[in-house]
Amino acid sequence: MPEHARSRGEARVTAPTVDLRVYGILDVDVCGSDAGRLAAMAAEAIAGGCTLLQYREKTIDDARAALARIRAIRAAAGGRVPLLVNDRVDLALAAEAEGVHLGQSDLHPADARRLLGSEKIIGITLKTGAQADELYRLPIDYACIGGVFATKSKDNPDPPVGLDGFQRIAFRARLARGSGLPVGAIAGIDSSNAAAVVAAGADGVALISALFGAESVEARARDLRDRVDAALRTRGAAP
Repeated sequence: MPEHARSRGEARVTAPTVDLRVYGILDVDVCGSDAGRLAAMAAEAIAGGCTLLQYREKTIDDARAALARIRAIRAAAGGRVPLLVNDRVDLALAAEAEGVHLGQSDLHPADARRLLGSEKIIGITLKTGAQADELYRLPIDYACIGGVFATKSKDNPDPPVGLDGFQRIAFRARLARGSGLPVGAIAGIDSSNAAAVVAAGADGVALISALFGAESVEARARDLRDRVDAALRTRGAAP
């Protein structure tokens, strides 16, 4: 067993609670790299009901510029919703962000937890049931499954899992970690299918262009929040 593996008895209780209902991902490839515009988009999303934010920049050539953007977004968020940083634990620490989101090839969650401490949020991307089975030993606070649908917002060499695939992976994730683990869905989700994704078992939806590509980010966030909340109520899982 790898050095960082944990036994079932050592799995971290999910805390702090993470609200995934409308998870806005500020991807510089979609949103641009202007710090002021990113901050404004974040503020609009929060005003419309966004519950969680992530800064995403897959190829960072200038870490100082990226850090300035993250700090601008965090200042705009003003503590109203958590801000996570995609991949980069070092930038999350430097910006005093609320946590990180990690892919399967990023820093192992156990190593990220040692660096970040117990109070920060750590999320992870799941693409397969086998990855979901491993959650029992990972010190994470939520998981996002995807891609659910096809998308142009990010490079995804794997085929979409669809709603049926999402349900199967989510079932195995909750079996591994318990029903209290927040599970979100990502990729190709918009106003037309957000309710269906929640009906399939998602606790929320992660969005890039469907949110930040809108003419009015605030109005789009409000529409998505209404759809997600209504679907959660129908499912009997309203927060």
